[in-house]
Amino acid sequence: MKQWLLALIPHQPPASFAERARAAVGALFGLALASVVTLLVAGRTDGMALLIAPMGASAVLLFAVPASPLAQPWSMLGGNAVSAIMGVSCALLIADPLWAAPAAVAAAIAAMSLLRCMHPPGGAVALTAVIGGPGILAAGYGFVLNPVLLNSALLLGAALAYNNLTRRPYPHVTPVPAAHRTGDPPAQDRVGYTPADIDEALKHFGQLLDVDRDDLDALFREVEAQAHRRLHGEIACSAIMSRDVVTVSPDSTTALALALLRAHALNVLPVVDAEGRLVGRIGYAELAESTGDVLHAMSHHIERTAPETAIDRLLPLLSRGHVHEVMIEDGTGRLVGVVTQTDLLAALYRSHVVEAVAGSTRR
Repeated sequence: MKQWLLALIPHQPPASFAERARAAVGALFGLALASVVTLLVAGRTDGMALLIAPMGASAVLLFAVPASPLAQPWSMLGGNAVSAIMGVSCALLIADPLWAAPAAVAAAIAAMSLLRCMHPPGGAVALTAVIGGPGILAAGYGFVLNPVLLNSALLLGAALAYNNLTRRPYPHVTPVPAAHRTGDPPAQDRVGYTPADIDEALKHFGQLLDVDRDDLDALFREVEAQAHRRLHGEIACSAIMSRDVVTVSPDSTTALALALLRAHALNVLPVVDAEGRLVGRIGYAELAESTGDVLHAMSHHIERTAPETAIDRLLPLLSRGHVHEVMIEDGTGRLVGVVTQTDLLAALYRSHVVEAVAGSTRR
C-alpha cells in the first residue's frame, strides 16, 4: 500500500528556491498587470470578472515552465481563443448545461489538437463559457474577445517581458530541423542518434509529452556526457594542457603577433598583461582587420576555464567547430595553459587505448 501511494507522487526535476520564487513573482506580476489593464481598457459595468479563472492556470505554465510546448505564445493565445469559441458555440447550441459542458471541453481539445495550439487551461476556458454565469452567457461570442483574448494577450505580454528579463528565453525558439538544413550537419550530430531517431521514438511512444523535441535532444546529449564521465573517469585540464604557451602583450605590434603565429604554426595567441593575466586573444582573423598594436586588434571573446575542470566539460565546446582552444587560468586570472582540439583528441585517444588494454587484460 505504501509503495502504491508513493507511486502517486510524481518525480520532478530539482528546482532551486530562486527559480520557484521567480515563477511565483512572475505570476503575481502578470496577473496583476492583466487585471489592472483590463479594468482600464474595458471597465467592468456588466458584472463580469476582470480575470477569468483559467488565466491562473495559464500563468502557471507561462511563468513556471516557459519552455513547455504547451506554454508557447500560439499555444496560449490560440488555445484559449479557440476553446472560448467552442465553449460559446456549445452553450448556444445545447440547452442543457449537463451536456453542453462536457461537449465544450471535448470540442476544445479536438480544435486545439487540429490547430496545434494545445493549452490545458483552454479546457477550463471552454467550461467557463458554459457554466460561468448569466453575464458570460449573455455576452455570447463577445466573451471570446473580452475577457478571454484581452486577458490572454496581457498575460502573454507580461510573460514575454518578465521571462526574458529574468534570463528565461521566451518564446522557446525551435532550431531549424536537420532535414531542412543545407550542407553537412555539425560534427557532434554526425554520430550517435539523430533528431529523426527522436521523432521516430516519439511516434512509437504514442503519447503527447509536455517537452519539446529539441529539449529532449539537449537532455539526451547531456546524459551521454554524464555517462562518459561516469564510465571513463575524469581527467583534469591540468593533466593535458600545454603549459609552454606563446603569448603577446597588449602593447605588442600586430606585426610581431603575425610573426609569432607563423613561426610557431599557431592559429591564436593569448594576450596577457605584465602580471600574466589573460586579457584577450588575437589570431589571423583579427590581424586581417586591424593594424597597429595588439590592444586595438585583439578579441575579448575568450573561452576559459580552471585547471581542475574535467576535460569532458570541453567536449561540447571544442567539437562544434567554432572554438579551437580553451584558455586555462588560475584563481587570479593568470594564464597557466591552453587546451586545444589536438590536446583533447590525444587525451581521449590515450584514454581509449588504456581502457582497451585493461579490458583485454581482464579477459
